[in-house]
Amino acid sequence: MSAPEMPDTVRTTCARARAEVDAALLTVSQGLPAEQARRVNEDALLVVSELVANAMRHGGGLSGLTVRVQGGALLIRVSDRSEGVPVQVPSDPARPGGFGWLMVQRLSSSVTVEAEDGGKTIVAALNLP
Repeated sequence: MSAPEMPDTVRTTCARARAEVDAALLTVSQGLPAEQARRVNEDALLVVSELVANAMRHGGGLSGLTVRVQGGALLIRVSDRSEGVPVQVPSDPARPGGFGWLMVQRLSSSVTVEAEDGGKTIVAALNLP
């Protein structure tokens, strides 16, 4: 039995990922009060930026990205080539960063990590008003 073929690295940037979020939220945010629409959009942009950046930085490269509205939630799915599950690291003033995973968890209504052969997919759901 041979190892499964690894998907090609997805060629995207955090900016392109944020554009996917904007497109997915465009119709959903219409009719919402401006403050509520802004809050949902900003939370989603932070979550997708953090997940994509971490896939590139710590996950061996981005291998998948989907953003869609489903059942009253925005689902952000980010796949990478690392089988390691993200962990919260203690803050250290001598080391920058270390707060992204906690931020993703706090801004999302749910976060799951799906193990896959040769990687993982993180699914962050953000409830929509």
